Amino acid sequence: MVEDDQRIRESLAALLGEAPGLRWAGAFATAEEGLRELPRLRPDVVLLDINLPGISGIEAVARLRELLPDTAVLMLTVYEDADPIFRALQNGARGYLLKRTTPAKLLEAIAEAHEGGAPMSPQIARKVVQYFHRAAPAPGLEKLTPREQEVLEHLARGYLYKEIASHLGIGTETVRSYLSSIYAKLHVHNRTEAVVKYLGR
Repeated sequence: MVEDDQRIRESLAALLGEAPGLRWAGAFATAEEGLRELPRLRPDVVLLDINLPGISGIEAVARLRELLPDTAVLMLTVYEDADPIFRALQNGARGYLLKRTTPAKLLEAIAEAHEGGAPMSPQIARKVVQYFHRAAPAPGLEKLTPREQEVLEHLARGYLYKEIASHLGIGTETVRSYLSSIYAKLHVHNRTEAVVKYLGR
């Protein structure tokens, strides 16, 4: 984690350090420190604040993607403004969560990012919807089955895989199967690309 607020840093370190199934790698107060140490630690997931002293989180995510292309970077921030959201996503962030995200949701999002997903807080997903609804229609959406469209709609609203499964009354693995088919039909590689295409319909 890279977070300059000591209180938040210590609180999240305590939460993640005790979470089952996770191994806590470390916390850093600046992007400079993180960029220096994270390549050595090679974490699977990095939580990165946007408003950092010195190098910003938006710039840091681009550098981290170069240094650690297999690491999922999740932005964790108080900002809901569209500009930093999309600058961070364009620079390679896997997901975007608000700091008021509950501990349980945060742990689910970390697991989802590690599995290749791109979690977003519902508030952030709404911003994505508002931003992309004017985009040009995307090819491939007409190939989706009604059920696949339903899964994709839930995805665009920011739901985690487990929540989609619960809402639709299906298993999580079934959700993953639908998403694999959706990605293939839309010629995309991840959740963010699929949502962008869907919202540009």
